[in-house]
Amino acid sequence: MRRVNYTRYVEEDFGLSTEDLLRALGDFLLESGFHSQYYGFSELNAHSLEQLKDALRRALEAGDLLDDEQSGQLSNLSPEQLDQLLDRLAARLRDDGYLSQHDTPQGVQLEITDKSIDFLGFKALKDLMGALGRASFGAHETRALSTGVESSGGSRPWEFGDTLNLDASATLFSALRREGIRLPLDINYEDLHVHQSEYTSSCATVLLLDCSHSMILYGEDRFTPAKRVALALAHLIRTQFPGDSLRLVLFHDSAEEVRIGELARLQVGPHYTNTRDGLILAQRLLAAEKKDMKQIIMITDGKPSALTLPDGRIYKNPMGLDPFVLRATLEEVGRCKRAGILINTFMLASDYALVQFVQQVTEMCRGKAYFTTPNNLGQYLMMDFLKRKTRSIH
Repeated sequence: MRRVNYTRYVEEDFGLSTEDLLRALGDFLLESGFHSQYYGFSELNAHSLEQLKDALRRALEAGDLLDDEQSGQLSNLSPEQLDQLLDRLAARLRDDGYLSQHDTPQGVQLEITDKSIDFLGFKALKDLMGALGRASFGAHETRALSTGVESSGGSRPWEFGDTLNLDASATLFSALRREGIRLPLDINYEDLHVHQSEYTSSCATVLLLDCSHSMILYGEDRFTPAKRVALALAHLIRTQFPGDSLRLVLFHDSAEEVRIGELARLQVGPHYTNTRDGLILAQRLLAAEKKDMKQIIMITDGKPSALTLPDGRIYKNPMGLDPFVLRATLEEVGRCKRAGILINTFMLASDYALVQFVQQVTEMCRGKAYFTTPNNLGQYLMMDFLKRKTRSIH
């Protein structure tokens, strides 16, 4: 009878779940990189099988996934056993639908799926809200009151246009106070009282995400944290505020809308920052939304440095704050203000030109501006979004 050497942790992959692996690989799956095609950059952030196995190996060796006994088991594996283990873990991610595999002339390429994006969005939201100390989310409450079916406040006299959610007790008391105790009791329009309920607002949001090349310059990846926050924001809206809408606009040399589902796959694009094109497209998307509130959340690390000319050519000037570019960009900010669109800006850098530009945007639109870093960007963004949902509508 053939004997089989059985090692529990090797054969059972150390008891790791697929979710454990995804948590450990979150940054690897979201990392931006830079696509070599200067124009028309790829939206797909593909990884090779060997890159995935290397990321898995580093995650195992970091010690966060394994206890001391398991770490000892890992260190005793032969190179062949370790390679087999990594192959099994990678295969499980594919089999469970978190990665898709494609054969290319360059070898096997892996891409994250929508299932991975949903999981990463939930994980990012949980991490960000845990850092904020929040235990739960409210609804889109405001300090304004309206009449509705669900009563949560006192009653008031009925006015034309109100939902007739009648407060029978208050209505009868008003009639009795006016007529006295007698039958039949005459009830007039001025006696009618209706229940009040909290007014819950809806909001249309465009996330304006800078994907210019500066987001990964100087050895600092600012784009991956920005994507992580955007995923969390999308998950928050989809699960807690289903009446809201969220659209995603990328801006670089120009601007384009992409599906939220493509967010995790996006890579950094061309070099310049055409903020004006981003604002123009954001306004166009918000104009089609029938919501009480409309806002733009802009995440950027650079001043406007590009402008699309009427003939389609792109004017570029990365040196300082170009008056021509600034004037045209602020014209779009003014249009946002007239349309009632709030602009909140989150700056990942603090150079003088960027600060000067953002201060002008904030003053014009009465929005908010935050100087932040990739490490605490999520906390600032989520705090502001949730606070925005409790403002009154005037």
